[in-house]
Amino acid sequence: MQLLTKHTDYALRALIMLADHPDTFLSARRIADEQEIPYQFLRGLLQELARDGMILSREGAYGGVKLNRDPESISVREVIELFQGRVELSECMFRKQLCSNRSKCVLRHQILRIEGIVSREFDRVTIASLLDDLHLVNGQPQKTIPV
Repeated sequence: MQLLTKHTDYALRALIMLADHPDTFLSARRIADEQEIPYQFLRGLLQELARDGMILSREGAYGGVKLNRDPESISVREVIELFQGRVELSECMFRKQLCSNRSKCVLRHQILRIEGIVSREFDRVTIASLLDDLHLVNGQPQKTIPV
């Protein structure tokens, strides 16, 4: 089962890199090279992030992109929903139309309950917390206050 698509994964990696350089506009080329993301693919993701207001984009010699919001305020759930839609574990018929088995479906309510739990957990994970985790993995001091 695939929970995160390449769109979401790459967008999260770009946002973490931007959070690590809060006062700098970074070029899409630099992000693509350092994160090993296909450049044209990344450009489309950055456009979507800019449309959503998560990042600022500036053209010109000193242009690039940078975060437009506090990394603590950007949740993984928000990024997932931007690129994939709501967190859903099932594509069963009750999602597409009124299922004839709806009243007898013993799994439906459990799936909805689990989706709610997963969504709430992804809401707790922020770009700032992921950056802190990255710093710990790399043996660097944390930049943000631990939650």
